Amino acid sequence: MKTRRPNIVMMVSDDHGRQMGCYGDRSARTPHLDALAGDGIIFNRAYCTASTCSPSRAVILTGLHNHTNGMYGLEHAVHHFACFDDLTSLPNLLEQAGYRTARVGKYHVAPEHVFHFQHVLEEGADWHYRDDVAMTGLCREFLEGDEPFFLYWASYNPHRGCGVVEDHPCKPDRFGNPAQPYPGDEEELFDEASLDIPDFLSDTPEVRAELAQYHQSVARMDRGAGSLIEMLKQLGKYDDTLILYLSDNGAAFPESKTTLYEAGMRLPLIVKPPAGEPLPAGGACDALVSWVDLAPTLLDFAGVETEADQFHGSSFRRALGGDLTGRPEEIYASHSMHQVSQYYPMRVICTDRHKFIWNIAHPLTYTIPGDVWESASWQGVLRDGRGRFGPRSVEAYLHRPRYELYDLAADPLETRNLAGEAEYAELMEEFCEKLRRFQQRTNDPWLHKWDYE
Repeated sequence: MKTRRPNIVMMVSDDHGRQMGCYGDRSARTPHLDALAGDGIIFNRAYCTASTCSPSRAVILTGLHNHTNGMYGLEHAVHHFACFDDLTSLPNLLEQAGYRTARVGKYHVAPEHVFHFQHVLEEGADWHYRDDVAMTGLCREFLEGDEPFFLYWASYNPHRGCGVVEDHPCKPDRFGNPAQPYPGDEEELFDEASLDIPDFLSDTPEVRAELAQYHQSVARMDRGAGSLIEMLKQLGKYDDTLILYLSDNGAAFPESKTTLYEAGMRLPLIVKPPAGEPLPAGGACDALVSWVDLAPTLLDFAGVETEADQFHGSSFRRALGGDLTGRPEEIYASHSMHQVSQYYPMRVICTDRHKFIWNIAHPLTYTIPGDVWESASWQGVLRDGRGRFGPRSVEAYLHRPRYELYDLAADPLETRNLAGEAEYAELMEEFCEKLRRFQQRTNDPWLHKWDYE
C-alpha cells in the first residue's frame, strides 16, 4: 500500500530572531509555537544564508544561494531585483507532483511564474495585513480541500514599518502594533522595565521601548500561528501535516538584520513532522542547517525525486530522528545587498566551532538598512555619542576588515577577530580556499574579486 503523502505548511515570519520561549528568551511570549516545538524538534544551529528579506525568501523557495538565483536584493519598488526566469521553485515542483499550493501574507519575490502558487488567498485584502489571526481565517477553505496541500503562510510580523492608512484609528507603531486590538484578537503589552535585553543589544531606554513593541508584534504572530495550528487540528489534518516555523532573517535592530553575525543569521527553526516520523530524545537537534536545505527537505517528505546537484543544500529529514549521517560539517552564507543603494557583499563559512567572514567590499562603510538607521535604538547611539552598541564599538560595526574569524564557542558575541593572529594563519588559508571552491561550484559572480581586488 502506498504511503499517504503529508500535507506541508511552512510558516515564515519577517525579521524574527530567536526571541522565543523555546529558545530560552524569558521575555518572549510564544506559547503556541513553543507547543509546536514540544510536538516536534527545534534546531539549535539553523542559519539563513542572506540576512535580508527578498534574497532570503528566494533561497528558502529555490534552495539556491542568492548570487546564483539572481535575487541579489529587495524585490519591491526601486530596488526591483528578481530571480532568473528559467528557475523552478519549490511551489512549482510540488504542484508538478500533484500538490495543491497556496500562499497567504508576505510574498516579496519575483517573477511570479518562478514562484507560482495556484491560490493567492489574500488578494483584495485591505491594510489589516498585520492581523495574523485574520490572515489564518483566509486559509480555511483551502485547507478543507482534497489533500495533499502546500500552504506558505508568511507573516508580516514583526518587521518594522507598516504602510497603512495614516488617519485610521488603529494606526500602528513602528512594529505594526495597532492602537486598538484587531477584531477577533487581543494585543499583549510588554513592560519595558522588566524585559531581558538580548546580548547583541545595548540596554538603553530606546532599545527597551522598541523591544517592547517588537515582542508585542512577535506575540501577535504567535497567536496567528496558533490559530492556524488549531485550524489544522479542528479539520483533523494536524497529525498528517509537516509543519515548519522559521524566519527570513534576524530582528530589525543594529547588530542583527543584514549582518551575518549570529544575531542576524542564526534563526529559529521548528519542525513538526507528520505522524510516524522518528524524533530524537530531548526534541532538539544541533546539526548545522541552512535555508538552502529547506526546499530539498520538503521535497524529500513529498516523495519528489531530485537531482544530486539541483540544490545547494540537502535534505535534513534523517536528522529529525537524530541520524546526522551525511550532514555537512560547514554551511555557507552569501549576502549581496539589501536595498539597491546598500551594496555590501559578504561570504561566510560557519562550522561547529568557527565563523569566517569575507567582507568583499571592506573599504566601504557598512550600509545599515533604512528601517534600522531610522530606529530610535540607532539614532539614540548617534545622538548621545556613546561609541558602542551591543558587544562592539560603532567604529567596528561600520568599518570592517577584509576578513573576520571568530571562535563561536569561546566568543559567541563575535568580538575578538582572530583573522590576523599567527596561530590561525593555516586555518585562514583553509577557509579562503573553501570559499573559492564554494564560489566556483555555485557560479558566484563575485569570484573574480580574489584576483582583481
